[in-house]
Amino acid sequence: MTALRTAQRPRGRRVIGRTLLAAALLTAVAAVPATAAAAPQRASASAPAHDELAASQAAQVAHFYGAYIDAVADENGGGLATALRGFYLTPDLRQELRTWEEANHADGVLRAQDVPAGFRVTAGDSGAGHAWTHVRLTWGSAADPTYTYLTVQSELASGKISGIRE
Repeated sequence: MTALRTAQRPRGRRVIGRTLLAAALLTAVAAVPATAAAAPQRASASAPAHDELAASQAAQVAHFYGAYIDAVADENGGGLATALRGFYLTPDLRQELRTWEEANHADGVLRAQDVPAGFRVTAGDSGAGHAWTHVRLTWGSAADPTYTYLTVQSELASGKISGIRE
């Protein structure tokens, strides 16, 4: 049978060790508020920066164009395309697009009669309650692409798309 040997340290060494540990902890606790007060403060969460707003709206526009192009490309996607317009676009823009489409015999969201091969969305500026996003539509083949460019206006309050311009 193995005998366990426990070393008994003198009581004084334990007290000194605990005192040093307590002093170190108190010093660290006292330093934390001073460091936190010196750290730069970020803008409040209730007022995001313009770049964040524009990026958020650009993501919303990208979601819309991605789903919309897929729906229009599908032979049976007409109902989905209409539903996407109802969800993402303001009523005024939907009416404006109907008028544009009657006059131009083309899809007002894409400003074309065909479906693009791809798209790219880039955040623009924001201000006065709106954000502007740039959409590049890619047409043709990968070897010989052509591009059209749209500027999409979104309402910051609702997130809905309220304008599409060439």
